[in-house]
Amino acid sequence: MQNWKERLSAIGTVETFDYNYMRDGRKRPDSLPQLIAAHRKALSQARERYEPAITILAGKSMGGRVGCHLSLEENVEGVVCLGYPLCAMGDRTKLRDQVLRALTTPILFVQGTRDSLCPLDLLERVRSEMKAPNFLHLVEGGDHSLRAPKRLLQASGQTQEDIDQQIFRAIAEFVDGLIVPAD
Repeated sequence: MQNWKERLSAIGTVETFDYNYMRDGRKRPDSLPQLIAAHRKALSQARERYEPAITILAGKSMGGRVGCHLSLEENVEGVVCLGYPLCAMGDRTKLRDQVLRALTTPILFVQGTRDSLCPLDLLERVRSEMKAPNFLHLVEGGDHSLRAPKRLLQASGQTQEDIDQQIFRAIAEFVDGLIVPAD
């Protein structure tokens, strides 16, 4: 997320944090309630520090998923999920879709077309059943980390930087669409 922190700073103030298990060097994530509590604490501290006019939660993989859970409890204007982990451990029968169906907060999914944790056919089905306004930016050939293979980049004449810039523009457009001009 440090790479994205720098990029997204062009849109507004960006605050990052690590979950406790990451800081402690553990591989196994904390329980969902602990993750949500840590996310809530970071959000509260950021709001105290910056007093933002609007708040967008952005996260990579689990961070995006936990941001979705937090948006059910906290007033935020939008959520950006960079590689949403729809299928637990890549198992198509273990969907993490209940939180998405409960959302009312606008959400942008940024998904790689080769992401085994979020098959696009399953995501499309879930998106069609969601109440929240939801948007999708596809990264052609991208994996769960939104990285395209070198052979695809060479064939398309693009670089990973080009793809990252496209992702940035999609996020900027999403955020712009959430900002209501003052009368």
